[in-house]
Amino acid sequence: MKVMKFGGTSVGSAQRIKNVAALICSRGRNVVVLSAMSGTTNCLVEISDYLRKGNIVGAGETLNALQTKYMNVIDELYSTEQAREEALAAVMKSIAFVRQVESAGFSSIEEKEILAQGELMSTALMHIYLKEQGVSSVLLSALDFMRTDKNGEPDSDYIRKYFIQLLKDCDDAQIIITQGFICKNVFGEIDNLQRGGSDYTASLLGAAIKAEEIEIWTDIDGMHNNDPRFVQNTSPVGELHFDEAAELAYFGAKILHPTCVLPAKLNNIPVRLLNTMDPDAKGTLIYNAGATHSIKAVAAKDNITAIKIKSGRMLLAYGFLRKVFEIFETYRTPIDMIVTSEVGVSVTIDNTSCLQSIVDDLKKFGTVTVDKDMVIICVVGDLEWQNRGFEAEVVNALREVPVRMISYGGSNYNISLLVRKSDKVRALNLLSERLFNAD
Repeated sequence: MKVMKFGGTSVGSAQRIKNVAALICSRGRNVVVLSAMSGTTNCLVEISDYLRKGNIVGAGETLNALQTKYMNVIDELYSTEQAREEALAAVMKSIAFVRQVESAGFSSIEEKEILAQGELMSTALMHIYLKEQGVSSVLLSALDFMRTDKNGEPDSDYIRKYFIQLLKDCDDAQIIITQGFICKNVFGEIDNLQRGGSDYTASLLGAAIKAEEIEIWTDIDGMHNNDPRFVQNTSPVGELHFDEAAELAYFGAKILHPTCVLPAKLNNIPVRLLNTMDPDAKGTLIYNAGATHSIKAVAAKDNITAIKIKSGRMLLAYGFLRKVFEIFETYRTPIDMIVTSEVGVSVTIDNTSCLQSIVDDLKKFGTVTVDKDMVIICVVGDLEWQNRGFEAEVVNALREVPVRMISYGGSNYNISLLVRKSDKVRALNLLSERLFNAD
């Protein structure tokens, strides 16, 4: 059995729901995880924002537009009156819930309940459509088995126990449908796994049932070797190690949520990235091996700030770095890159909400320099230090681009380089030309 996850774009219209239904029916008995229809979560976030600000009119108008969208989808999706009526009842249940919140007041707990309605509606529409087509399917509510612990992390033991228990009652069903993203917290309140959480749901369920494979279906054909928005003639990467995929996801390859791969990796379950619009495309296979002795891909992370602390007190001293890093811990600000010398250390951050306070505290230890509007370029592949020449290829490719920092050796799969925002596109193209398109 596989776990198949479809993103919002894949189920973003009546026709696409039909296409996904045909696709999942052709691939045997599997668990299907669905996101909300594209645009729905953003719309529900907007409604929540209106309610938070006390703008009942704005919330109502936005909700009316959402209702109209779903009415049109229902009219186009179903061919029988019975199916239309059942789908209408499911959608109106969610709409009525949001409208009830609209009239009764708003809280942070209710915001999570509002956001959950997108997944509840998309899975209901798919389940009803499959029934109309004569397909044996069952709809399992993620709220019955997806739970986070007191730290807000998924409770893997709880998920495994209750999901497997529910599956035992679905032996006759060809398709098992459930929601991504949504869950309950340790207090029994509706919660979610944050944005990109549908990938996480799929990975957690795949781990729970020891799935043959986890398929992540989106609207592009796998993870590309560079960003197609800025570089021409990119191509999908056939195979990636889990660690390579995690590096790329963190550093800008948005097709995969960074946390998704961890449960699959720990349970040695392959993850395959596939294209709903081109189901026959090979896509990208992510597993615990992957091709060796090659550079696989390049990604970029924007909105980076570099901080350099220069101090003679660092020379031959111990405890200096601990004091520096404690400042970032105090302000709950993660660090991306780190490079050191005998008299200085440079770090990068992507959260500048406490930048001024951090800089003020760092000035106790030395001279502080800040560089804003920077970009981390991440080159990923089999970069074991014994594989001579790869780091030279990367550096030579960027010989015409000013590089602020280079981080190499912290990972066997990543070389990170810090460049100015204005040099980003040029750097990405130079790397592609040298690493992937050279004769």
